[in-house]
Amino acid sequence: MDNIRRINCALLIGLVTTVGLIPAAAGQWPQWRGPDGAGVSDATGLATRWDATTNVRWRLALPGPGPSTPVVWGDRIFLTAAAGDDLVLMAISTAGKEIWRRRLADGNKVIRSGESNMAAPSPVTDGEHIWVLLGTGYLASFDFAGDEVWQFNLQERYEPFSMYHGYSSSPLLYGGRIYIQALHGNQQLVAALDGGTGAELWKHIRATDARDECLHSYASPTIYRDGGTELLLIQGADYLTAHRPADGKEVWRVGGLQDEKGYNPMFRLVATPVSAAGLVVVPSAKNGPVLGIDPSGATGDITAAGKHLAWRLDRGTPDVPSPLIHDGLVYLSRENGAVICLDAKTGELLYEERPSRERHRGSPLLADGKLYLMGMDGTVTVLRAGRRYELLAQNTIDEQIAASPAVAGNTLYLRTYEALYAIRGN
Repeated sequence: MDNIRRINCALLIGLVTTVGLIPAAAGQWPQWRGPDGAGVSDATGLATRWDATTNVRWRLALPGPGPSTPVVWGDRIFLTAAAGDDLVLMAISTAGKEIWRRRLADGNKVIRSGESNMAAPSPVTDGEHIWVLLGTGYLASFDFAGDEVWQFNLQERYEPFSMYHGYSSSPLLYGGRIYIQALHGNQQLVAALDGGTGAELWKHIRATDARDECLHSYASPTIYRDGGTELLLIQGADYLTAHRPADGKEVWRVGGLQDEKGYNPMFRLVATPVSAAGLVVVPSAKNGPVLGIDPSGATGDITAAGKHLAWRLDRGTPDVPSPLIHDGLVYLSRENGAVICLDAKTGELLYEERPSRERHRGSPLLADGKLYLMGMDGTVTVLRAGRRYELLAQNTIDEQIAASPAVAGNTLYLRTYEALYAIRGN
């Protein structure tokens, strides 16, 4: 526990026991990381063990790879994929049959030797429409029949992307609005769009003193809620910033993610923060720190405001997978296969183990009392959720996985670079 500096924070609201922004409906997974964007589901009866055939209800071959997560509503699954040079949106039944496919754009590019591509952002749905964003900047709305409602390109409406590893931020649907962030070398943009028309409701140019690759953010916007307080959280360019969803005005920001000994010009932020009432868990990059922030009453730059820093883990941040909060615990799935469990209130290190040596890119899932960790080689590690480390299973299907998992009903959906799997226990 020497690498944790714990700071007393009287304003931290009790022991964090819930993460819900919206109650997680067992029959739907409407966006990346689920209904509340936190990777937690109330589903039960999920499989603990599987292989390429055991507990696999169906496998549907996909036209090509993509690291985006499928979204589920009712009996429909939607996902994006590369199909050669083309990029497509697919509608799939929960029985494993393709319903329709729409070509969205061309211009696919392979990123980091196949680790990612232009089908990196995940779609989002409200049960009537699907909003889809590509790494090319293409953004559109479709109805459930596959008919286009509107579309435009972010790079044409705003500025051309300038980032090394491809645009991958997923859109956020909240209150009928689509929130996007485009933080890169040419622009530091946060915007709200009308979900029905695509019209810009507001845009905010985010101030930063970051430079070089630090300007490139691969994180996604998320919402913090605590009672009547609602804040749009934006991660990138050396800061986490909190904005009013109504107009984009910045309320507060926190830095301190860079190494104090010297500025790292390649410190790009990928992992997305996660929050519960009274706590925002802020990851960084490159084995840097993780901050536990109490945003109660925060305004302005709170980097040096000790009363808002509940705790700090000096080293061990996930570089790509996003954190997870549940039942008073914070879970960190590191890109090197290690997993860290912290007390959410104090930041106390409860355990640090390394059940896998494989690279991890997808973010963890907690459901049915189990924590699912996604290895890129197709191995999914299953741990029992709780304050003690307990390995339940390691399952592999020998296909590359960069996407985060989805859950609906009692079915776990795993999207590999070759296929979509529906995994369900007996």
